[in-house]
Amino acid sequence: MESEKKGKKLLSWYFDFNLLYRILIGMFLGAILGLVFREKIYWIAPFGDLFIRLLKMIVMPIIISTLICGAASISPATVGKIGTRIVIIYLITSAFAVCIGLLSGLVFHPVADLSNYPLAAVAGKDVASMSVIDTFLNIVPTNVFKSVNDAQVLPVILFSILFGLGVSYLIVSDDEKLQKSGNTILSFFTGISEVMTKMVTGIMQYAPIGVLSLIAVVFAKQGPKVVGALGMVVVAAFSGYLVQILLVYVGMISLFGLKPRRFWHEARNPFVTGLGTRSSYGTLPVTMTAAENLGVSKEIYSFSLPLGATINMDGTAIYQGVCATFIALTATGMALTPAQMGTIVITATLISIGTAGIPGAGAIMLLLVLDSIGLKVEAGTAVAGAYAMILGIDAILDMGRTALNVTGDLASTSCVAKSLHQLDESKWK
Repeated sequence: MESEKKGKKLLSWYFDFNLLYRILIGMFLGAILGLVFREKIYWIAPFGDLFIRLLKMIVMPIIISTLICGAASISPATVGKIGTRIVIIYLITSAFAVCIGLLSGLVFHPVADLSNYPLAAVAGKDVASMSVIDTFLNIVPTNVFKSVNDAQVLPVILFSILFGLGVSYLIVSDDEKLQKSGNTILSFFTGISEVMTKMVTGIMQYAPIGVLSLIAVVFAKQGPKVVGALGMVVVAAFSGYLVQILLVYVGMISLFGLKPRRFWHEARNPFVTGLGTRSSYGTLPVTMTAAENLGVSKEIYSFSLPLGATINMDGTAIYQGVCATFIALTATGMALTPAQMGTIVITATLISIGTAGIPGAGAIMLLLVLDSIGLKVEAGTAVAGAYAMILGIDAILDMGRTALNVTGDLASTSCVAKSLHQLDESKWK
């Protein structure tokens, strides 16, 4: 016991230090080591590969457990008009966000020269060659276990959502036996979801070392020329965040006859808190206070805001669009095809339901989006190199996307409250 306590104290300097700063320091040190030692630093590569493997290990369990729990909690059978309206708005704003992210990627065209990595010349070929009808048909799995084993993202997402909805109907059943079964199943997957969240938190503690290793190899092979490309990714993402606020949220607030200036007066608090905490869950108390100040009924916001922290990830959706564009351009030398863009819109919109509202979750979900368009993150490839670069700046991108996520939750909640006549409009004057 005493040796364990000494071990904890020995590493307290690492674990007690802010994770955001540790990742940024890891990125900086990795760049320096790569530039200084060049090919002599290649021995560090396995530490980065280990990080990639850890992330891929938890992706499927996370998406299955969180989607089932999320779908089970949003059934119209239990929440009626409130649940139906808020979910529809959340999905619509997420779809807009993915499109804005892809458009921002096309406009800013972020790309890095990774000429020393093997190009993924055939990546996404199967996806690009499929018709629209085939793409939609392939969403329905013929064997869900095979889909899980083969890491086929969309079929697993669809099955998990339908399974979760089935569980929700068991829970509200008049049959006591079925109700008990539904609650047992939900408790089981809730437990798995909580365990996976703990695992994500633990793996992210290793992120600074993994990022350092991955970035060191990238800079050793490519030199400082990748810095400008990363800066362009940040510009593209934050431009997308801004467009989402001005075009989608302000437009939505105005469409429902509410005042954007009054909305922003209250929304700025959760926005700034989201920037700092990088957690939708952590910002939840501040968002709820803002909703109350805006006159939203507690019956509405006590349901819609926690739900939004789970399934409404507009900032993450924009991030997926921008980063997928960057990785495709960097790893294949070619822009995304219309078929791939369509797949990203579907995947990222649905995947937003399963994105945990914790720091770093978006980077894990990006793996699923890349898999859906045939860009596999395999050690030593250009895809892995480009993904490593994104991980290096993920903390910066995460600040903006979390701030956008909580702002979207508040905007959607206000509009639903107005549509159901559960908004004190005297507080909007």
